[in-house]
Amino acid sequence: MERATRLLLVAELRVRNAAYEVSLSRSLLSWKRRAPSPVYRPFRPSVQHSVPVSEIICVREEDQETSRRRRDDGTWRKFSESEGKDCRQAFTVWYVERRRQHRWQCADITFTCPGGPTCQSWIRTITELISSIACRPKQLLVYINPHGGKRRGRRIYEQQVAPLFARAGVSTHVIVTEHANHARDHLRTEAELDKFDGVVCVGGDGMFSEMVHGLVWRTQVDAGLDPNCPEETLKPCSLHIGIIPAGSTDCICFATVGTNDPVTSALHIIIGDSQALDVCSVHHNSTFLRYSVSLLGYGFYGDVLSDSERKRWMGPARYDFSGLKMFLTHHYYEGTVSYIPARRILGTPRDATRCRSGCAVCRHNGQILSEKADQYQVEETSDCESSGEETAEGEWRTVRGKFLAINAASMCCACPRSPKGLSPAAHLADGTADLILVRKCSRLDFLRHLLRHTSKDDQFDLTFVDVHRVLRFRFTPRHCQSDSDLDLRELGKRQIFSQICRDHPACGCTPAFGSWNCDGEILAHAAIDARVHSQLIRLFARGIEEPPGFEEMASSAAV
Repeated sequence: MERATRLLLVAELRVRNAAYEVSLSRSLLSWKRRAPSPVYRPFRPSVQHSVPVSEIICVREEDQETSRRRRDDGTWRKFSESEGKDCRQAFTVWYVERRRQHRWQCADITFTCPGGPTCQSWIRTITELISSIACRPKQLLVYINPHGGKRRGRRIYEQQVAPLFARAGVSTHVIVTEHANHARDHLRTEAELDKFDGVVCVGGDGMFSEMVHGLVWRTQVDAGLDPNCPEETLKPCSLHIGIIPAGSTDCICFATVGTNDPVTSALHIIIGDSQALDVCSVHHNSTFLRYSVSLLGYGFYGDVLSDSERKRWMGPARYDFSGLKMFLTHHYYEGTVSYIPARRILGTPRDATRCRSGCAVCRHNGQILSEKADQYQVEETSDCESSGEETAEGEWRTVRGKFLAINAASMCCACPRSPKGLSPAAHLADGTADLILVRKCSRLDFLRHLLRHTSKDDQFDLTFVDVHRVLRFRFTPRHCQSDSDLDLRELGKRQIFSQICRDHPACGCTPAFGSWNCDGEILAHAAIDARVHSQLIRLFARGIEEPPGFEEMASSAAV
């Protein structure tokens, strides 16, 4: 403790022609204005400003001309003769400064030293402290999606992100993707991952999903594991993943950082923040389909995505149009949901705990479940004639019924349209997913459920909504016990009033099948087996910080 707080350097330096007492320890850089004369400014308080060394971006020596421009604030001051001759008397520190709504920015402060040796000593010591931080990336592989969101990816990177990487001394190898799944395929086969400390995507949630698929698949193949086997316990990826948001929703950034600001994400990458993230593998029989990090949605959310894909020409408005259309259609689907409940863990889907930076629930549950992951084996559930009742069968539980929506949230899934998300108490790295079952109900009741996503009311406090914290689940449609040859793309082309025979009597009508929405992509099968893998990947993020921490740090870091 003494070593952590021991001061390495202490000096009186000048900031904008004012004297400051500046100190540096291994963990903190602090500066405080010298108390003014009580005769001239008796009531002016002296505020201490502090910046963690871990959040210092870089330190640079200022030449004479640049230093004079920085000190020129319009006030009269006297320059000494030695100050004009020595061009190594000032240095600038760039650091992280917190703003409102979880945003970060790169701020700077210039200190003027009484002489060149003093200046060099401060620059050398701060540089050594920054270099000793092992988690900071030195080499990054960057993928830019030029077509995502509003086609702003390349411009965002070049104007806002690249200058920050250059200032922090981070080298980058940039690849502009030319087609869908370009980043995924490159990571799987061509990328020389040993040369990099992390991979970064500039785009939306779809681009991030590409990178996860490429990196996770590559890690399992290199480790000799079979990604097509749902029983495999997957190996965590060694490289960190960074996200520079440039998409339409940026759900991952909102859940892991709290904002979709590119500068904020770039600063998290530069200082080497690390946030573990659960990944859900989705299989059909013994065939791998996709990985999911946020939402698996069947029924309403799957239908909205399936319908909106045919209306991409409408832009973001297609989601509102398709959502209204699917709400009026009011499709429900019959099937069987089997799941393994998460036992002996902290937290429930309906508690008031929210996943925040340094989350104790993620730390506790992730450690327990990662050790027991290989103990849960798949057991075939026996047929049961009950409809909508839950029955325990060993570790598995089974629910049968008619559902408007079946959602599995690995995180809260918050976004500007839904500030709380689909499951507000879901955690990023606790090794579980929140399985939300919305049973058949009236349109008015379903509207109540949807509206609660945007309010402070408990969205699960409805008689037709069930929620379970699970380790694994499977779904089989009633009318498709084996859908290996089913093409959901053809069945998805139905008219809005096509479902006239609501309960499918013996009239020869074709039963309706829904689509799975897997992080914004449509799955080719309705019957799936999904398993949560605890802390499989790590992001350059730290989770959402509590608002009080933001306000305190912002006030202490302001100059």
